[in-house]
Amino acid sequence: MSVFRVERSSALAAEEVWRRLTDFRAHGRLVPLTRTRLLSPGPTGVGSRFVARTGIGRLAFDDLMEIVRWEPPSPGRPGTCRLEKRGRVVLGRAVIQVYGTPDGGSRAVWVEELRVRGVPGALDPVLALAGRRLFGRAMDGLLGS
Repeated sequence: MSVFRVERSSALAAEEVWRRLTDFRAHGRLVPLTRTRLLSPGPTGVGSRFVARTGIGRLAFDDLMEIVRWEPPSPGRPGTCRLEKRGRVVLGRAVIQVYGTPDGGSRAVWVEELRVRGVPGALDPVLALAGRRLFGRAMDGLLGS
C-alpha cells in the first residue's frame, strides 16, 4: 500500500479551508484528466459518495469514494473527513484534517493510503511521490496558494 502525506498552511480560517478542501467537485477541475461526479444528493456528509474518473477513453478508470467520517472544524476542534476508496482499480482511504491556528489561519493535512490493482507493491514509493505532487498541487489550487 502506498502512503503519502501533504500539509499546507493558510491564512484562511479553518472553516473556509474545510469548505474548499471538501468541495470534491472542484478537485476534478484541478487534477489533470479527471472529472468528479457526485453520486449522492443533498449536503455532503457521512454516506455521501462521489467518483473521480481519470484518463482518456478506454484508458480511464473510476475512483469511487464514500465519506465515512464527517466532522467539520469548530472552535478548539479540528475538522476531519475520512474517505474510503471502493473502486475496482483504486482502493484505500484518505483523511483530510483542518486545524485552526492561533493567528486565525489554519493548517490542513491530507493523508492518503492507496493501492492500485495490478501495480506491484515495489512501485509504492513512486505512487507516493506522484501522489504527494498531485495532491499538493490540488491543495494549492483549492486554497489559492
